[in-house]
Amino acid sequence: MERKDGGKKFTAVRKLTDNKFLNLYEMDALTNKGEPFHYFFATRNKEETLPVLTGKLLSNGIVIYPIWKDDPQKIVMIRQYRYPLDKWIYELPAGLIDEGETASQAAVREMKEETGLDFLPYEGGNAALRRPFYLGAGMTDETSTAVYGFASGKVSGKFREDSESIEVILADKKEAGRILREERVSLRAAFLLMEFLQMEKDAPFAFLEDVYGSETEGRWPSR
Repeated sequence: MERKDGGKKFTAVRKLTDNKFLNLYEMDALTNKGEPFHYFFATRNKEETLPVLTGKLLSNGIVIYPIWKDDPQKIVMIRQYRYPLDKWIYELPAGLIDEGETASQAAVREMKEETGLDFLPYEGGNAALRRPFYLGAGMTDETSTAVYGFASGKVSGKFREDSESIEVILADKKEAGRILREERVSLRAAFLLMEFLQMEKDAPFAFLEDVYGSETEGRWPSR
């Protein structure tokens, strides 16, 4: 809400649309010199809880890092049709957090809805790596929380909405590398696949351990 020098960065915020899941807002923004201009952003948050007005970090959605329980050298991915692209894109299962849900509860529900699989969240490691992070702050205030864990069961599409076109893929490291090199991939999936490619079979979530604390500051985690 303020510039580094203490000046306000906007004078008003107006809602331009009235949709269920996503809305467009216009800001009467100010440059660093105080010159007015119009700035637009999209949000999934309710009008009364907009972070630009409250200053709060909210949890909007989740992305799931689902290691295959029967073979930790594989990860569950999806290939999904995305309307804004009119293309199929490789992703990890993801979705919005419903009111009253935790990120882990949302992940269990979304995994079942998108893939038919069961999901057991991993709650260990550094909690700071399982908090909300912004997706694209130049355009939206939306956040996403990564939820890590094990997937199991049988693939099924019977829980999906009619608007969802999804293929479920059980990818090993060779296939994950090919996808990164050759396919359209969401950024969240791309970064997490990079971790998957470095993962040790017997320690699939080792990269979440507390290696970023003060006692190890400036040191890379060992693989």
